[in-house]
Amino acid sequence: MRKTSRLSFLATSALLMLAAAGAVSMARADDGHGGGMAPHVQMDGVADIVRDPADLPPPIGDRGPETLRVNLETVEVTGQLDEGATYHYWTFGGKVPGPFVRVRVGDTVEVRLRNAGDSAMMHNVDFHAVTGPGGGAVATQAAPGEEKGFNFKPLNPGIYVYHCATPPVAQHISAGMYGLILVEPEGGLPKVDREFYVMQGELYTEEPFGTKGELTESWDKLLAERPEYYVFNGAVGALTNQQPLNAKVGETIRIYFGVGGPNATSSFHMIGEIFDRVYNLGALSSEPLANVQTITVPAGGAAAVEVKLQVPGKYPIVDHALSRMEKGLVGILNVEGPADPTIFKVVNPDKTAANVN
Repeated sequence: MRKTSRLSFLATSALLMLAAAGAVSMARADDGHGGGMAPHVQMDGVADIVRDPADLPPPIGDRGPETLRVNLETVEVTGQLDEGATYHYWTFGGKVPGPFVRVRVGDTVEVRLRNAGDSAMMHNVDFHAVTGPGGGAVATQAAPGEEKGFNFKPLNPGIYVYHCATPPVAQHISAGMYGLILVEPEGGLPKVDREFYVMQGELYTEEPFGTKGELTESWDKLLAERPEYYVFNGAVGALTNQQPLNAKVGETIRIYFGVGGPNATSSFHMIGEIFDRVYNLGALSSEPLANVQTITVPAGGAAAVEVKLQVPGKYPIVDHALSRMEKGLVGILNVEGPADPTIFKVVNPDKTAANVN
């Protein structure tokens, strides 16, 4: 039997939908009836592996090419996956996803990767933005305690995934070894008020979803592509009660979204909003799409979406393959500010004048 008594995700889903309609606020504690999103409680002695979605460097803007250094350290760490549940993650820098890397076309980028001395595995890094053998994976294959590196010149603007490519590659990615690199075009990107960094991944555990304690990897489920957990930024509910996205009415936000995978394609969607502009498949040099409800982002792919915020409230961020919500995949965008009843207004049908036919 699946151990899901600590949280009713069906009840939580209902609350999320109501929150999207502006009717209720997300509960942060159990309401006494089995529903509600329990507050995040960080377990003692367990690492917090969740990457803050606001943790990314500022825009580069209009500058000339420079020489930049990117330092990555591969760290194996036991982190909190869910309330009362831990998992042994493999990471870039102790967080999932890895650091957001930001460069511009024509820079010279020096990549240095160090595999922590207490690692049990070899690790490397493959940047999809690199033109060169293996995206740098062969050059950075490092045993525990080793440091390797390479230099490259980004030639193509876009939003690209990076990940560990040490065989078996799917195992290393699923354990948390993925991130995004943004290659800004010459002159930079259009200005927005806030930027966020979100990535989707999957974990394949022997134990069923909701089990407490230390969870272990399932090789058979990984090969069969049957994950027990789908996550944003590394953990169940990471972007709800732990690290939500926060913004204000009147602001335009940009979300850089990627799928580490290693296997599932995402149908990225924000309940109660429409993406005003979409840089489809991370293509920054193409004309952005306008007024899009849901975007498809494949495993190993990325995109950027922009939204002008006009109504306050809590906006669920989901994969519209909505069964995955019941396996941990949901985030929240909190928008504060004055209401605009000309755009959205809750009405009481009992107090509305009867229709006359």
